[in-house]
Amino acid sequence: MRNRRLRGNMALETMLWIPIILMLMVGIEQLGKITFVYYQLKKTLDTIGTYVATQQGIDFCDTTGDTTIQQAIAFALTGSTDGTASSQFPQLTADQISVGTECVDASSSTITTCSVSGCDGVGGAQRPDYLVITIPNGYQVTPHLPYMLVDPITLKPQVRIPFGGT
Repeated sequence: MRNRRLRGNMALETMLWIPIILMLMVGIEQLGKITFVYYQLKKTLDTIGTYVATQQGIDFCDTTGDTTIQQAIAFALTGSTDGTASSQFPQLTADQISVGTECVDASSSTITTCSVSGCDGVGGAQRPDYLVITIPNGYQVTPHLPYMLVDPITLKPQVRIPFGGT
């Protein structure tokens, strides 16, 4: 009789722990998905930065109107420079991505935003030392956990790449 009671206790404890273990497993899977999306976003921004950093004649005074920058963003999102293919991130559009510049101040060795005064031609007032590619408003990812309402998580990846063009 004592042996039967022990088997019943083990079955009851197992049944109590199974939902907790399943929730932990689903949570770990969702954390992996969010990490993967962040990595993909970072690689997309890196693709834009690597392409733009090697180009000649980029207009940093008007980054939204420069065709080379817009083609780089379209290529990174869709795989085609005209942006007609489907995007790997359906909620992310080209106008949500920002390409900025940074310069090293020689007197204090600090990194600051480049001066765009004198933007009357291609290139602006000075040649940038770094390109900074970001998604300023972020990219929202909503984890899916059963029987739980979870707020979206805003991912804000940023890539800084040395500028080698002119």
